[in-house]
Amino acid sequence: MQRDLLIIGGGPAGSAAAITAARAGLKVTLFEKAPYGRDKVCGDGLTPRAIGALDELRIDHSAAHRIDGLRMIAGKKERELLWPVTSRFPSHGAVWPRQRFDNHLLDVAIASGADVRFDSEALPEMEGERVVGVRVANDVYRAPFTILAAGAQGMAAKMLGAERDPNETFGLAIRAYAPTPRHAERHLEACLSLSDEHGTAVPGYGWMFPAGDGTVNIGVGALSTMKGFKKLNLNKLLDQYAAIVKDSWSLGDYIEKPRAWRLPMSCMRRHGEGWVAIGDAAGFVNPMNGEGIDYGLESGMLAVQCYLEDPASAAVEYDKQVGERFDAFLRTGRRFSFIIGHPWLLKPGLRIAVGTQTAADITLSVMGNLIDSNTPGAAGRVMKIADTTLRIADPLLRRTRARA
Repeated sequence: MQRDLLIIGGGPAGSAAAITAARAGLKVTLFEKAPYGRDKVCGDGLTPRAIGALDELRIDHSAAHRIDGLRMIAGKKERELLWPVTSRFPSHGAVWPRQRFDNHLLDVAIASGADVRFDSEALPEMEGERVVGVRVANDVYRAPFTILAAGAQGMAAKMLGAERDPNETFGLAIRAYAPTPRHAERHLEACLSLSDEHGTAVPGYGWMFPAGDGTVNIGVGALSTMKGFKKLNLNKLLDQYAAIVKDSWSLGDYIEKPRAWRLPMSCMRRHGEGWVAIGDAAGFVNPMNGEGIDYGLESGMLAVQCYLEDPASAAVEYDKQVGERFDAFLRTGRRFSFIIGHPWLLKPGLRIAVGTQTAADITLSVMGNLIDSNTPGAAGRVMKIADTTLRIADPLLRRTRARA
């Protein structure tokens, strides 16, 4: 079957690409290996940047629970901040459980004219080094452009070399749902000072994301740069965090068994002849918060826009534009993760992060994915200085990194 565009993966990034392509009149087929209605393990939080991307896609997000800000806790210090008002992004985020969110986006893609195939594991069809389509079981679909949106661990990513860089940071996270009378709160809560059962400081955070439906998404995440990471027991870490917030949130028992997942934060190769990678498949995950939905939506739209402008140069142009938009900030985050992997640097760093209003505002921008190469003001200046400084320090950071 001949198509204009093929997409492997039906998460937010793949759906954003499918919606953009279908609305532009392209014949697009999206392949999702899971059945319709599948759940994706996630924190369920949507940053103001993600809401901005949904607005650009003209997606109705009124079903999501609105979030107006972030409550950051580091030791005994607590700051409750509203999302900033900017000319680039809305001043609110949301919590939208992924099972409902992902399926809504897929429904919009279908309504827009995209051909969506469920229970279909697609693998790249190659002619030499060029991707010319995909193969699903014994069926071959051909197209001049294929978008990989299936994450970093699958067979499709391995075939194309779009795997996580083994020398870079990655993360692990675990989440559960629990009932709470505070389910309708308008602030996310992030505890930045976590310790494992041995008292070792964990570079990561615990979260309480109220879903507005009687429950809260409770979870913890950690970076691979911490010493003893391979022995970290996520279930114990989650239980410890739940015990900390149990009284203040009047938290009930977990509704279901906690589920964990891996967070890719790098990519060895994100484009080639006839293909590009977007979202998690391209390593677009903020190392400082584990969030990547907004980057997935943006990169999905951008990939299709590049193809519409010039199919012949789409892959190279996409890689250039997406790099200009994301690379400096994400690179800085990965390098910074080597620093906070050391407990003796993590603890004073957390005190600085929320110690003053200016520092807390910058931390808020980092946690909200509101910083990139075009960010004005103090946050943008700090990130540019950090990028330059950490680039110089990178060899030392890698030599002295805390070993898992």
